[in-house]
Amino acid sequence: MNRTELGVTNLNSRLQAALNPDKGQPSLERFGQSFRAGDRVLQTANDYKKHVFNGDLGRIEEINIEERVLRARFDGKLVEYDFGEVDELQLAYATSIHKSQGSEYPAVVIPLHTQHFLMLERNLLYTGLTRGKKLVCLVGSRRALNLAVGRTDDRQRCTALGMRLREALKTPDEGRTLEYD
Repeated sequence: MNRTELGVTNLNSRLQAALNPDKGQPSLERFGQSFRAGDRVLQTANDYKKHVFNGDLGRIEEINIEERVLRARFDGKLVEYDFGEVDELQLAYATSIHKSQGSEYPAVVIPLHTQHFLMLERNLLYTGLTRGKKLVCLVGSRRALNLAVGRTDDRQRCTALGMRLREALKTPDEGRTLEYD
């Protein structure tokens, strides 16, 4: 989750203070976050002009107050943001399981607490566990872990997938739907 004491926003703030403390270097305050050179950042929207996309991870190299630009490096490529575009970035010392889907990290720490009650589900826990390449550490309460393992997302999803499959599987000469499991 993003909110709460164990949420992404607070964890990012605390991890930034420990891993990239303020040493008087230029910084930029935006949207409740403080950005400074050396910070890990996450691109939160597709930007086709800059060739950076939602989920890309980078590191801030420079904040130039006079030019009103922030420069961050993503996969070896330097990308420039004017101060009005910084809403496309967020600190990335911690990220949500939803934002981490499709990515892998050397080590993952997952806080499990009952204050995240709504998000304690088996599928999300599984997704979080499978993000770590070498190390995964669960930190929290046994009760929260038991809730997560015991709860599945059984909400019915409203999609047109069934209808599209039936249409795609109609045989042109007989006009009927094929049987499938």
